[in-house]
Amino acid sequence: MDQPVSTDHPRRVEVPRRGAGWGKRLAPYLLSLPASVWLLLLFIVPMGVMMIQSLETCSPATGLCVMTWHWGELPSQVSLYHQQFITSLIFAAVATTIDLIISFPIAYWIAFYGGRRKNFFLIMLLVPFFVSFIIRTIVWEFILSNNGIVLTFLKHQHLVPSGFHVLGTSYAVIAGLAYNYLPFTALPLYVAIERIDRRVLDAAYDLYANRRAAFLRVILPLAIPGIFAAFLLTFIPAFGDYVNQEILGGVSNTMIGTVIQNTFLVNFDYAGGASLSVVLLAVSLVGIWLYARLLGSRTIEEYL
Repeated sequence: MDQPVSTDHPRRVEVPRRGAGWGKRLAPYLLSLPASVWLLLLFIVPMGVMMIQSLETCSPATGLCVMTWHWGELPSQVSLYHQQFITSLIFAAVATTIDLIISFPIAYWIAFYGGRRKNFFLIMLLVPFFVSFIIRTIVWEFILSNNGIVLTFLKHQHLVPSGFHVLGTSYAVIAGLAYNYLPFTALPLYVAIERIDRRVLDAAYDLYANRRAAFLRVILPLAIPGIFAAFLLTFIPAFGDYVNQEILGGVSNTMIGTVIQNTFLVNFDYAGGASLSVVLLAVSLVGIWLYARLLGSRTIEEYL
């Protein structure tokens, strides 16, 4: 038989254990410790060493570098290789624009019409890029060669002159950059378009907007943060790339990444190479700062 419990029955009160509060406070820092150590050792420390080397003076004969705090090395290197900087800016901008034009319809179709197979289409988009970067560039060289499948077919159909060639030109370098960095553009665009609330589109259609007006006034403005993020993710690595120029380009279209590689590994001018790298880093940081200034820093975390 159940018996009623009196209201003055003592309750069991749990006493917090010692150190429980400290554990909760330290948990986020402990969880982020491996990533912080990784970032410190492989990013911050090398960047600091590079910036220190940019202020040194190196002797080409002995290869020894002495700290002289020579700030004039930065503008002198920029003035010496300003043409390569301009070439890299043009190639990276054109390749990024091509990737945006190609990737936006793909990301739009997958986001709105992919249905249950969205993940499958995304994987199929990324499968070619599971292969090594160098191997893909060499295959691209084979495709664009004078005896490759593309030019052979065009010459056989008399669509181009028999002496027409693509390798060793700026077109080949831009094509290689656009191909190799396509996923860096497609994925942020897909994330931005996928996050668009479909109810906003329904509201636009309820207000008698056609598909063109809904795209231009609803989808495109809401996708602008993803477009800027895709532009940064593609432009920054393409700006410093040297593999595509080495394999697909010629001496007349040298990019700044090739100059930095030769300065370090061929001329052993570590101060000059570090100075060029610092300038390259500064250009990238300016782009990121402009992105955060225009669209806010939270969008960087969401799309980058």
